[in-house]
Amino acid sequence: MFSGKTVPALAAGFTSGLGLLVAQISFGSFIFSGPLAAYSSQGVGLILFGNFAACLIIALLGGFRGAISGLSPALVIVMATIGFTMDALGDVLFVTTVVALIISAVIAGVFCLAIGHFQLSNLVRFIPYPVSSGFVAGIGGAVCLAAMTLMGAEVQLHTIPALLDPMVFWKWSPGAVYGVALYQAMKRWRNPLILPLSVVLAVSAYYVALAVLGISGDEARAAGLLLTSTADAGLWPSIMPADLAHVDWAAMGAQIPGILTLILFALITVILNIAGLEIAANQELDWNRAFTATGVANVVAGLGGGTAASMIVPASLRSKQFGATTRLTGVIAALVIGGALFLGDEFLNLVPVPLVGGILFFAGAGMLDEGLLKTLKRLPWTDYATILLIFLVIIIFGLFEGVGTGIAATLVFFTFRLSRTEVVDSTYTLRERPSRRAHPIPHRAILMERGDRVNVYQLNGYIFFGSVYPLVDRLKQHLGASSRPGCLILDFSAVSGFDFSAVYVLGRFLQTAKMSGTHVVLSDLKAPLQNGLERILSPEEFVSLQTEPDMDRALEHCERVIIAGWRNEASAADEQRASLLVRVSDDLERHLEQQIEFEELIDELKDYLKPHNYAAGEMVSGPESPKDCLQLFISGHASAYDSDGLRVDQFGPGDAMWTSGHVDKRITNVIADDSLQTMDLTSDARGWLEQHEVRLALKLYRYLFAGRFRGDQADDR
Repeated sequence: MFSGKTVPALAAGFTSGLGLLVAQISFGSFIFSGPLAAYSSQGVGLILFGNFAACLIIALLGGFRGAISGLSPALVIVMATIGFTMDALGDVLFVTTVVALIISAVIAGVFCLAIGHFQLSNLVRFIPYPVSSGFVAGIGGAVCLAAMTLMGAEVQLHTIPALLDPMVFWKWSPGAVYGVALYQAMKRWRNPLILPLSVVLAVSAYYVALAVLGISGDEARAAGLLLTSTADAGLWPSIMPADLAHVDWAAMGAQIPGILTLILFALITVILNIAGLEIAANQELDWNRAFTATGVANVVAGLGGGTAASMIVPASLRSKQFGATTRLTGVIAALVIGGALFLGDEFLNLVPVPLVGGILFFAGAGMLDEGLLKTLKRLPWTDYATILLIFLVIIIFGLFEGVGTGIAATLVFFTFRLSRTEVVDSTYTLRERPSRRAHPIPHRAILMERGDRVNVYQLNGYIFFGSVYPLVDRLKQHLGASSRPGCLILDFSAVSGFDFSAVYVLGRFLQTAKMSGTHVVLSDLKAPLQNGLERILSPEEFVSLQTEPDMDRALEHCERVIIAGWRNEASAADEQRASLLVRVSDDLERHLEQQIEFEELIDELKDYLKPHNYAAGEMVSGPESPKDCLQLFISGHASAYDSDGLRVDQFGPGDAMWTSGHVDKRITNVIADDSLQTMDLTSDARGWLEQHEVRLALKLYRYLFAGRFRGDQADDR
């Protein structure tokens, strides 16, 4: 039965297959040119089989229905470089080059399989955009230069004037014009029929020109105007098992850098193509599945005598645009490639060299447009300079040098960007945010007066050698200030990690801070950083480190330091005590009035209250001790905690608390800090009061809602 997608799949698959066939023949002819020209047919067969295997397998196993796959132009230059620089001749050169490309395909496939199997796609999918664009632009320029060379025009600084010589000009200009015009037409109209129709028209026009000039096919092939068949039989297999005896393993070993580069580029191409298709199709793809399918395809292609390949974004996107999102589309495209592969190479005798050069120009122009022109307005000049640097190095010095520059640029790019990331999320003082501890009125006045002597730094992200030095320089400004803080808190709760340089520099800073008399508290210190500091600091210095499990405890610790410091100063200066008494006299008076009111209330309610004593550390309220009553705190203190074990509030004499249904919904349990006494009003007693002692009940509620009912103010503390 035919579905509604069958006809679109046949049309999209056939046109995509024809386009791929022309492009892959062009790529293969270029890769196996120069010293490998005598084996160009076998080389084209190598490329076509890799394309056939990848297109078929990714169509069947991949997550994107309608995927079209083939050899990426980004890999063509690397493959050609391996063949051009292989230190061998004749059959040895060909077989060694083919085996190098096959090994590269298999290894790249194994890497892709490992990434997909172990769910590692998130670790490899992020490549800095300027670096990837620089690679794309550089390879695009190299492809265009390679097309010129293939058409008989060497492009070097001293040969540029010779390009306009009529004999040379008419060799390269038709292909260059065709390639650029084809790219502009595809870019403007985006019709998949443009490529195959333009090929038919270009080939027809070329043969008409040869006929008008009276040049026969044999003469054209002798002059390098037409491709020449070099295979005695079919295009595949390119080599037989017996041919492996011709492999020059010494020459192969010299090509290890090139093979590694090809594998790296193959992985980068997979990443870029998946990301590009995800964005272009506006569809979230399963990256691990895509890597698995690509891995299987490359392993099969390599073991079967083919090259590496991956999804092609424009052709795959056309499947969605034409409503051909079915696996049949990729299968049809693969069958088109397979038909040409298994029918033989006689058709290669009919392919004009300028057509091959034009297809290369078409591929190169697209990469130049994507890598250089489209990024010009998107990126700031610093990022665009990175693209230009990689592009120029590839064009002037070569691909391997460009790869090295790209890797270096990646490291510099990463370091520069990461070092500009602000590791200080926020800063504040103790005056702006005190701890949750309930302090007496005099202590609150002291902390309000001297709270700016405690500076808190909330850190975030990954701290490494590029960001730790600006952080420490900022912290040292406090050490050298005239009004040096009594405490410096570093909060590591949002820090994701550190490198050794960061640990070392922080260790040196802690030593400097201790010598300056500044009290440093480390909040939520991670185990790796703690272990690193233990290795860097002396045992005495490490033992003296002040660490707290959370920010609230760190703030409370510094509050104790500030209060103790004030007491030491006040013991030598009675006027400070007198001044403090004047400042807090009004607050003390109000506090005493509230305490009197509380004691009177307790006395009136004594017949309805039940005393309860708690030892330090005993649970006052929580899931394990369910009670439904109102607790009035007589003496001692208790702390309220949330589900993460962080202190939310602290209760003391004069406070009241419901043991169930806390006003502050974060509270999960309340623990006694020291010996604690409460007077409990049960729900039954409270109900009796509301019915029979309305005046006393109203007095209780007035007291609660006047601010003594704790939990409702916890967020303001």
